[in-house]
Amino acid sequence: MSNAKERKHAKKMRNQPTNVTLFSGFAANRSVKHHRGGKPAQTQKEESRSGTLRQLETKVTCHSLLDPDASEQSSSKVMFRKKGGWKAGPEGTSQEIPKYITASTFAQARAAEISAMLRAVTQKSSNSMVFQTLPRHMRRRAMSHNVKRLPRRLREIAQKEAEKAVHQKKKHSKNKCHKARRCHKNQVLEFNRRQKKNMWLETHIWHAKRFHMVKKWGYCLGERPTVKSHRACYRAMTNRCLLQDLSYYCCLELKGKEEEILKALSQMCSIDTGLTFAAVHCLSGKRQGSLMLYRANRYPREMLGPVTFIWKSERNPGDASESRQLWIWLHPTLKQDVLEEIKAVCQCVEPNKSTVCTPDPLLTPPQEKSQTELPDEKIGKKRKWKDDGENAKPVKKIIGDGTRDPHQPCSWVSPATCIVISDLTMEMNRYRLIGPLSHSILTEALKAASVHTEGEDTEKTPHCWWIETCKNPDNISLHHRQEAIFELLGGITSPAEIPAGTILGLTVGDPRINLPQKRSKALPDPEKCQGKDFNCEEGICTRSWSCAQWKPLSDHTDDPDNEKVRQLLLEGVPVECTHSFIWNQAICKSVTENKISDQDLNRMRSELLVPGSQLVLGPQESKIPILLIHQPGKVTGEDRRGWGSGWDVLLPKGWGMAFWIPLIYRGARVGGLKEGLVHSQYKRSPNIPGDFPDCPAGIQFAKEQAKNLLEKYRRRPPAKRPNYVKLGTLAPFCCPWVPLTQDWESRVQAQEESCVSSSPNGGEGDTRRDEVPCAATPGETGKLSVNEPREPEDTTHTKCQGQPGPERVGDQDAAGRSAAATGGLLCVLRERKLLKQLSAWCGPSSGGSRAARQAPGRGQQDLTREACLSILGHFPRALVWVSLSLLRKGSPEPHTMICVPAKEDLFRLCQDQLYCGPQESKHSDPFKSKLLKQKEKKKMEKRQRRGSAAPEGLAGEDSTAGHEALTLGLWSGPLPAVTSHCSRVLLGFVTQGDFSMAVGCGEALGFVSLTGLLDMLSRQPADERGLVLLRPPASLQYRFARIAIEV
Repeated sequence: MSNAKERKHAKKMRNQPTNVTLFSGFAANRSVKHHRGGKPAQTQKEESRSGTLRQLETKVTCHSLLDPDASEQSSSKVMFRKKGGWKAGPEGTSQEIPKYITASTFAQARAAEISAMLRAVTQKSSNSMVFQTLPRHMRRRAMSHNVKRLPRRLREIAQKEAEKAVHQKKKHSKNKCHKARRCHKNQVLEFNRRQKKNMWLETHIWHAKRFHMVKKWGYCLGERPTVKSHRACYRAMTNRCLLQDLSYYCCLELKGKEEEILKALSQMCSIDTGLTFAAVHCLSGKRQGSLMLYRANRYPREMLGPVTFIWKSERNPGDASESRQLWIWLHPTLKQDVLEEIKAVCQCVEPNKSTVCTPDPLLTPPQEKSQTELPDEKIGKKRKWKDDGENAKPVKKIIGDGTRDPHQPCSWVSPATCIVISDLTMEMNRYRLIGPLSHSILTEALKAASVHTEGEDTEKTPHCWWIETCKNPDNISLHHRQEAIFELLGGITSPAEIPAGTILGLTVGDPRINLPQKRSKALPDPEKCQGKDFNCEEGICTRSWSCAQWKPLSDHTDDPDNEKVRQLLLEGVPVECTHSFIWNQAICKSVTENKISDQDLNRMRSELLVPGSQLVLGPQESKIPILLIHQPGKVTGEDRRGWGSGWDVLLPKGWGMAFWIPLIYRGARVGGLKEGLVHSQYKRSPNIPGDFPDCPAGIQFAKEQAKNLLEKYRRRPPAKRPNYVKLGTLAPFCCPWVPLTQDWESRVQAQEESCVSSSPNGGEGDTRRDEVPCAATPGETGKLSVNEPREPEDTTHTKCQGQPGPERVGDQDAAGRSAAATGGLLCVLRERKLLKQLSAWCGPSSGGSRAARQAPGRGQQDLTREACLSILGHFPRALVWVSLSLLRKGSPEPHTMICVPAKEDLFRLCQDQLYCGPQESKHSDPFKSKLLKQKEKKKMEKRQRRGSAAPEGLAGEDSTAGHEALTLGLWSGPLPAVTSHCSRVLLGFVTQGDFSMAVGCGEALGFVSLTGLLDMLSRQPADERGLVLLRPPASLQYRFARIAIEV
């Protein structure tokens, strides 16, 4: 029988009972087998007892026709299975078969077979339904739900199956239909449930339809648009306007006496890094300030992160008893550390029970079930909405903080200093507009609120606070002044002309009323702009900061309005005009609760006699207090100053979409987190939190980033991923800052010791010491004081503003020694005076560079050993924030290595200006043999586990789990010396880099070791100073770049 026939025969026989096996071609098990010389063997029963081997290829059934009487057998041909079908036995012999049978014995055997066959027919042996067992030509679709469609013999079984399926079926959900899902009540409940883990911004629904969303820092944020818009967003930042939602930023409010607040916060900052909370312009409430926060009296180490702050302007200047308000804005990753430290320095330990910023509590599962439960109805019956009348309670959208536990307090009070700390996170919306058209979009989208007059009907007006405000003539006069200054902004082309950090308070009307029918582009007013020099091509203003012919407005203006603009550009907004009612939480709560819904507003529009005409609400119109804060943009360096400047808009919660849509309808383009990263990269400023390696949030960010990159690397097969071991890249997914600084410190010390040993008389060693700086460790402070007399450790380099006397200094030195013992000496150099000195040294001294020409006039020191020792004595293991610009082609990426060029590299570059750079030779992979051994060991253990018992196998798995798993292409175990692992000495790493459309070449930002930077600058020639090499992690090619430190 062929294979096809065998499969067909097996398919026919598959439903036979297990105790009866039939096959075509009768093969009697009682046949005689020839064994050893052709002697007849016994029957199968006797053969199984003797244990002899079978020589026949026929299958023997369990119930064979055995005759107890051997004399009843006669000869019969035994059928054997051969090629081509069933034939007679090999020897062609015939066997005896019985000539008669016993009726009773035969009937008993047949009865057992028939009963087994009936059981097999009546019982279903598969998981298929009854109608699925019918032939295909008899099946009908209605059989699955209508039993009468089946044949009568199968209806009873089908009915039992249907009843069983009904009991097993899950309870029908009553809110799964489309109409129920789109119901407003159920939709808000669903949205509230989805915000339990990650908070939504008020613009979340708008972003979710147009952006790739990511879950970060306890929020759902838009990462990047779904459309290709990288260049479009850059053009918006440069020539138009880019809009971002920064409502996820956290706000901490401090209330109390000014002296107490300044005394407490002075321990967390230093005047060496820039302005502090006590800056004059910031303290008056006229400007926004920014600074770096550290743990109390721990500068320059243990940094917490960068923050911005705003003081509320004083009503009565000079009144010391007046309570002041301070807002501190910070990234959500920095919130917990900064909040705990502020509570510690302000001695706030008791929660304040009278809290105004408590978020609405989330619904518990029983409450959700009770609100979403509908009365039991018959399945399939149309459900109707039942109104509860007066007992119906509207479901409110949750507005709160996603980074705070709702059961924890959000306000704390200090009994000693009377300072009250409040957490105002998510109590306000913050939008950022970047670009030269920010003024035009703001002035067109927002209109100052109309002043209430006594003749208007105010009985039904919910805005009582505005009526009370308009009763005071001083408030009306202040409102008109603020409105006039706001209108002047429409005549200023570039936000970079306004003083950095300018604050303007304002009360505006409902922006939804002035919403245009179609999306348009807001342009500067030609009458108020720069007169004759204003030109606009295709909606792009050519007189922005990117235009080479741009001039300040004050250079060619004579009329009175432009005189006011000139005064605004020189002096900024007056202190009185910075006042805003957004500082009053009670007013903000009233504004949020009395907001007119979009449904009511659209209904009013539909009732207008002339469709499309202006909607006038009169006293019923909402009045919203806002605060405009100027963002300076690029403030460091000498090129493109003011690029990326714009405005931040603060507004009460609940009004997010009411302001978001009007800003977009005036021509603003929306960006996400990626566009924010590009903005900071083009400004050459560090991004939060990735560019702060000495901050707890930056360390955590680096760990998460390395973990994600490692998982992505391991998902790819070994043939489709780079082998970083052969490429000489020790850490492709992270930046080992601590080993880098430690290696440079030991490297310079070894060089110094070798110089001293090579010249015992000191003649040649002194010359060498003038070139190579020596990193000072805490144990070598005495040696440095002998070489160079300097001030003790408690000078301005390590002492914070408002720091106590010698006791605190002693404690700080002890803490520094303990930190040195544990290896926690990493810090970033942020002292502005030293950064300016390093910036002057990095540029080439010869040539026509502006830095070289101005360096002598600034009173900067020359690059000598004494100057290097002075810096390294205060910052032995420090990093420096640098910017790099490639000389030739190339696009740097994160974790790119910054290396020191060799002398032959600089020589070849001088000979050939088109020289790209050297190449790194391939390294050997010492882990490849270990990896092969590990694989063989795993195979052997797997084989042993198969043969051994289960407990032994589990023990074997536990033993192998302790071994470190090797990954092909990655360095395993502790890292060797990171600086000397490759042919070029490692100096630092790049944290962010890409091709820059602003300058037309590759640019990168990163950190380098301070010790290594001083060593490199002292060795390089004066005309080639500042040249470094960049090499990506997955490449062997070095490329030349110029390093710069912008202050």
